[in-house]
Amino acid sequence: MLICIVGYFCVCLYALTLKSLLDFGILAFGVGCFQGSIQSLSRSYFSKIIPAENSGEYFGIYDIFSKGASFLGSAVIAWVKLAGGTINIAVALLSIFFALGFVFLKVADKQPLIK
Repeated sequence: MLICIVGYFCVCLYALTLKSLLDFGILAFGVGCFQGSIQSLSRSYFSKIIPAENSGEYFGIYDIFSKGASFLGSAVIAWVKLAGGTINIAVALLSIFFALGFVFLKVADKQPLIK
């Protein structure tokens, strides 16, 4: 999972270098490589750390936070673009979220699992 987070972090930073359609294609390839992987791995990891008897409730909360993250990412991109930045910088700023996710996952891996 950490590899996917680092990969997506690099994809977001690569957005700073976009100058041509080929560069965009390479960026899209990177997103395609990591998007599905990171989603499936995060659901798998989440299912391991929650109590099995309450999985419905926990996955409901997971879904709500997923929608919030979608809104937050879009809001950051819109805010940076409207503030006068380029879309490249806006996408690259998403790398901050992946860096935070990496740190939080490393901290969570040190905690005992809930059983």
